[in-house]
Amino acid sequence: MAMNVGSGGGEEAGDVMVDINTTPLIDVMLVLLIMFIITIPIQTHAVKMNMPVPNNAAPPPTPPTIIRIDLDFDGTIGWNGEIIPDRATLESRLQQVAAEPDQPEVHLRPNKLVTYKHVAMVMASAQRLGVTKIGIVGNEQFLN
Repeated sequence: MAMNVGSGGGEEAGDVMVDINTTPLIDVMLVLLIMFIITIPIQTHAVKMNMPVPNNAAPPPTPPTIIRIDLDFDGTIGWNGEIIPDRATLESRLQQVAAEPDQPEVHLRPNKLVTYKHVAMVMASAQRLGVTKIGIVGNEQFLN
């Protein structure tokens, strides 16, 4: 029994295969991808809300009083339709509102063309004097 051993000097015997076998690499990557997808927490499309606790108390017997402050385009101040001549008169009325135990709501309604300094002046005066229930109304005019 004899064995034929080549000399190793031939061209066909000396070629080395340089390509990497990527099949095991792809298999491992697919397994890792599947494991990653499984471990991701399921996202719920729910909104967490803190709902108010039901209150069995009776609603207030009278609706709150509302004071409407209008600011015209030139800075003219109106108090429930009455023109206020100066800032001192406005502050005295705001001080009366702040002194009440159950403060009325103050609705500030600026004109679309009024400069911000007039709005800021009224709001700063109200805050400094202690008016707590104040809000800007009529914002729908600023949409366009």
